[in-house]
Order: sequence, then C-alpha cells, then structure tokens
Amino acid sequence: MTQIVTPDWVKDAVFYQIFPDRFARSKRLPKPSNLEPWDSPPTGYGFKGGDLLGVAERLDYLAELGITAIYFNPIFQSAANHRYHTHDYYQVDPILGGNEAFRELLDVAHARGIHVVLDGVFNHASRGFYQFNHALENGAASPYLDWFYFDEERLRAGEQLDAYPSPEKKRRLRRTHRSLQELGYQAWWDLPALPKLNTDTLAVRRFILDVARYWVEFGADGWRLDVPHEIDDDEFWREFRRVVKAANPEAYIVGEIWFDARRWLQGDQFDAVMNYIFNRACLGFFGGERLDTTQRPGGYELRPLSAVQFADAVDHMLALYDWEVTLVQLNLLSSHDMPRFLTLVRGDKAALKLATLFQMTFPGAPCVYYGDEIGMEGRRDPDCRRAFPWDETRWDHDLLTFFRRAIALRHDHPALRRGRYLRLHADDQHGVYAFARQGEGETLAIVLNNSSASYELDVPARGLFADGTALHDLWEIGTSPPTLGGSEGGRGRVQVAAGRITGATLPPRSGMVLAGEK
Repeated sequence: MTQIVTPDWVKDAVFYQIFPDRFARSKRLPKPSNLEPWDSPPTGYGFKGGDLLGVAERLDYLAELGITAIYFNPIFQSAANHRYHTHDYYQVDPILGGNEAFRELLDVAHARGIHVVLDGVFNHASRGFYQFNHALENGAASPYLDWFYFDEERLRAGEQLDAYPSPEKKRRLRRTHRSLQELGYQAWWDLPALPKLNTDTLAVRRFILDVARYWVEFGADGWRLDVPHEIDDDEFWREFRRVVKAANPEAYIVGEIWFDARRWLQGDQFDAVMNYIFNRACLGFFGGERLDTTQRPGGYELRPLSAVQFADAVDHMLALYDWEVTLVQLNLLSSHDMPRFLTLVRGDKAALKLATLFQMTFPGAPCVYYGDEIGMEGRRDPDCRRAFPWDETRWDHDLLTFFRRAIALRHDHPALRRGRYLRLHADDQHGVYAFARQGEGETLAIVLNNSSASYELDVPARGLFADGTALHDLWEIGTSPPTLGGSEGGRGRVQVAAGRITGATLPPRSGMVLAGEK
C-alpha cells in the first residue's frame, strides 16, 4: 500500500481563490480597448481587464486578511475571460501581463510567505490551440490527428470540421450530444470551443507532463486540476504526480472532484480535492430553511440539514479519506462554478458567519472565494464572477472583521489546523452542533448555535477537560457575545462540571470557541 504523504505547508494554509479577470488591475499594464466597465454586471464573453500585477499590488490586503496561499483560475493565453479555453500552455495571457507579470507576482508573493497554485486544464484545449488549429486547417493531412478525437473518415473524404457551427446546429447538439458526428470531433460537453485532448496519445501525455513540470520549476506551488475524472486513466495521474513531485516534493495537487474521491486519494495521484461535499453540508445546515433549493451546483441537490444530519454528514466526510488527506482538503464555501454562499442562503449573513467559523475550525485548508469576505453576492455563472469592488464604502466591514478574526483564530491555534476532530454534541431541538479539536497541549471546544433562539450551554465534555476546569471563549463574536452565568447580566463562568460544559447562554446564530484557562 502506498504511504500517503501530503504537502506540509497546506495543513497550515488559508487559501484565497482569485478569478484573474475580476480581482484587480494595475495601471502599470496597458489595456486593450473594448473592456467592460469594471463595476458593470459581468457577461459570458466580456473582459474586465484584471491582471496579475493588480494582484501583486493588493497583497497587503490579502496579508491583512490572513491569506497564505492563492488559487488562481486559469492564467494561460486564451480567448475566454475565464481562460479555460487554452491557446498556449506556456504563455501567461498578455491581458494578465504575460510571463513577466507572473514572475513578479510569484516573487513578491513568495517573499511574503504566500504560495501560488495554478489551474491546470488538461482534459480539453481550445479551437485556437496550435495542434487543433493545425488539423482545422489541414484536415486529414495534419500530423496532429491523434491529439484529439476526430471523425477521420469524414476528414479523409475531404469534408471540413465544423468548429464554428450555426446556432441551429448548436441547439441540435444540446439535444443529441453527438459532437463527433455533428462537428467532426469530440468536444467537451459538446461545446464546439473545447476539443477534448486524447491523452492515450504518447505525445499528448508528454506535452501535458512537460507543462506541469515547467510551471512548477518556474515557481508555482502546485496544480488545481480541472475535471480530472474525465481523464479516466489512473496511470496518467500517477505519472503526473511523479513528474510534479520530482520538480517539487511539496507541490500541491488538488483535483476538482465534486463527489467521493477515494479513487484518486490513495497517495499515488492527488493530494486532495476541492471539497464540495463540505460545501454542500455547510449550505444545508447553516442555510437551513433559508437555503435556495432551486439551485443545483454541479448538478447536486441542495437540501436543509438538521444538526444531527449535519453531524452525520461531517462524520461520513471525515471517514472517507486518510487523515493525511483530510488535513489538506480544500474546504470551500463558494467558487466560480456556483452561486455564492451568501446568495444561496438568500442574503443571511449569520449563516455565512457561522459557516466561516466552522470552516476555519475544521480540518483541511480553508479557501475563501474572492469577495465573500466583504459580502459579495452572485447568482450562477457569470454573475458569481463579478469584479471586486475596491471602493471600500461598498464593503461589509463587519463581515470583513469577522473573516479576519476567524482566520487569525486558525493561525493562532495549531489544534485547529492539525489536531484531531471529535464530535461532541448534535441537538436538533436547539439547532446546536459542538465538536472539539485536540492537539499537543491544547484542546478547544467549538459550539455553534444555528437556531433563532438562545441556547443554555450544556455540552458533554467526554473527558476533554477535568471537572472544575474553567473555560474561556476565544471567539466572542456572534450577533452578540455570550452571557455568562446562564442569565442576562450573570457573573458566572463557563466551566466543566459532571463531565459537561455549562455556564453561558449563546445568543441566536452565534458560536463559542472554548479553551481551558491556563
């Protein structure tokens, strides 16, 4: 059995996901014409002109937030604002500033101790990708036919590929899902702009592996892999891991898998996945009856969860993977592929606060989607990819303070990053969930009151603390601070008695992080 080893730095990291076209733009880079106004609603095809130097110039903001790693959506040359339609895997998009801007960003980020992870789109390329364009121009005479899945009989008959089909054919494709027959090549999800790469071809495998190695040697700290399950080849991903880890043993490999990913997380392929199971559980419990269940991010149903259902979902999630994997899972509440958390819970800021406190006290690497910390909303793509508003009068400063404190709490307490996880209490009647994190010399109990009523603290300690131990709240942020002594104005204290934590009243929709007094 393969020994599972994951990058040590990720266990202590707090990630920030940036959609490069929409985060920040620098005056140092000349811009093309016909950009959309920065604050206008985003569109499917329009560009805002964000760039990598703009990110470099905003690292003070990220550092103050407590961010120690950035995950970028694709940065390579592309004709799409999201850049999942790759033209050249060796060139950073010129609108983003090119390779020189990425070099500068890497240098200043690394100088601050901030890691940078890139998005690897290796399942499909684009119509502008050299090898596909070569076949588009030369048909059956192209030496690159085996790079993609072509209808070669059609090409040998002298018929053209239909890479730019009519609106009528596009509509037919959505019904038939027969891109090979309709277009003359297999397109990812039958989207004509995205020809699927044939990774069974040795030249394609060598190309992708060289790209992976090149950018890690350039200084990138890892890869987030786009739809890697659609390259249904474990040996390919094992080879990918060998190449990447040879370039940097501490490089992070995280796959975009929306479901049970045990197949890829045995220590020989990926280090972790984007933890959408975590995402759906948090939406279900903290969103509750406010959750917009008409939405199906990634095709998955959203449903409200009670405290016990949430606790069971967490237990199931923690049992899926080796602990070494769990400690580096990329735990997200929002992403570019779904409506933002705040929108899905219909603007309920308390739900986002509680979910964030849970995220920052849970095993795995938390990932903040740019702008969630200032209250950005957004429906599904492209609305969830709005431009970041740098006018601070438009920020929710209360929420920003909350995020900063929650992230600082995680950084301040190693048990929250590496300590074992213990379920303590799940109470459907009161809407309360409590758990503990226990590390060397440190035990913390986290109590989350997700109900609209106050909660008289009564949580089993299960031998975590000795009877008579006085506890203090490291958090004290909710809609209002907890009341000690169990009544308004009380002067009691939180303590452990008869194996239970008591002595405070949690206000509605609030949380506590309790530690023994030293």
